[in-house]
Amino acid sequence: MSSPNPESSDPQTPALPSDHSTQEHKPVDTEPDRPDGDSSNSGGKEEEEEEEEEGECGFCLFMKSGGCKESFVAWENCVDEAEKNGADDIAAKCVEVTVALKKCMEDHPGYYEPILRAEKAAHEEALRELEKEKAAVEDSEKQLESEEDLKNN
Repeated sequence: MSSPNPESSDPQTPALPSDHSTQEHKPVDTEPDRPDGDSSNSGGKEEEEEEEEEGECGFCLFMKSGGCKESFVAWENCVDEAEKNGADDIAAKCVEVTVALKKCMEDHPGYYEPILRAEKAAHEEALRELEKEKAAVEDSEKQLESEEDLKNN
């Protein structure tokens, strides 16, 4: 037989049984003031948004809090769908929603300025890296040509 948890003297706090094998697994009623105990549809849209936000990253919350929520959600859904379907090139599949999101962000620069600035810096860094790689390939090709010239002479 189970004995109540001694730390739990409050009648509304459930007692912890000592034998877990006989414990019934029922969902905890998070709203005991509701007569039916059903809390699944109680909060409406506000509660639904809170639940949705609990597992989201800070970036997603930031993006959805500005004027481009709909564009961001469309982009996010496209990427999720492409990943789920094993798309080879997500960027190509989602180019339209990506362009729409970027345009929306540019139309709301006051809010999205930190993201736009970071995206611009990343783009510039990628161009610098590309130039370095291109120069390295050209140097390698010149080195190979020089070595071949030496062998042939």
